[in-house]
Amino acid sequence: MIAEQHETDFDDWVVSTYREAGSFTMLFVLLRIGETSVDLLRSAYLHVVGDELRWPDMVKLFRGAAVDWSGAVFYRAGREGLVEDREAKSRLSSLVFKLNEDRSLIREGDLFNADGLRLTVEEIKAH
Repeated sequence: MIAEQHETDFDDWVVSTYREAGSFTMLFVLLRIGETSVDLLRSAYLHVVGDELRWPDMVKLFRGAAVDWSGAVFYRAGREGLVEDREAKSRLSSLVFKLNEDRSLIREGDLFNADGLRLTVEEIKAH
């Protein structure tokens, strides 16, 4: 069996998450990533019902947000896989509220840059 080649780390994440969870609802937040700051720009959710979703599909979707973003962080809406729209909206609202209070929670999600490559966030230590 030949391993399928994926273009981006995001593509790998979708395939492995789908393999682990089956269909799932993902919450995502578009970010502006500065040298020492991360701004939350827009957020939404998406039901993933296969492993065909790829980074260019997400970039097309992000264009509709009409913001200058440099990264996106993704979370599964819940362990149960797919969640109903009303529940997804509620969980997204709660997530955004918590992220506004504590940006370190970005580390609990899967963070990608504008090219779909995985990023990590490190805390800046005060000197």
